[in-house]
Amino acid sequence: MFRKFLKRLPKEDGKSILDWQDYYIEKTIHLWSDDQKQLLNDLVEPVPELFRDVAKGKIAGKIGELVLNDKLDSLPQEYIIKGYILATPKRDHKFLMKKLREKEIDMTPYKDLLETS
Repeated sequence: MFRKFLKRLPKEDGKSILDWQDYYIEKTIHLWSDDQKQLLNDLVEPVPELFRDVAKGKIAGKIGELVLNDKLDSLPQEYIIKGYILATPKRDHKFLMKKLREKEIDMTPYKDLLETS
């Protein structure tokens, strides 16, 4: 609860972490196909149900940030995977890698982003 409060506090730019997350999602929501939404749902399946919506929001926000920063007009799967990795706490990367293996997604391009210790 306290962490959520901290994420709502405005930073130097006047926006909070959650404000930016919402902004990135809003600006890129039109790029998501049904298959891509399903992939995101599959990726967050291991997250306890109580926290799943929060996890999806955080991951979707990170994906949106990556897409907007690179000025893309589509949403490639590699951005979904990269956003998933970057938005996931490093302590959970071994679970993340297990899920990627289950989905038969090659982790080689993301090796430098993954931490298993």
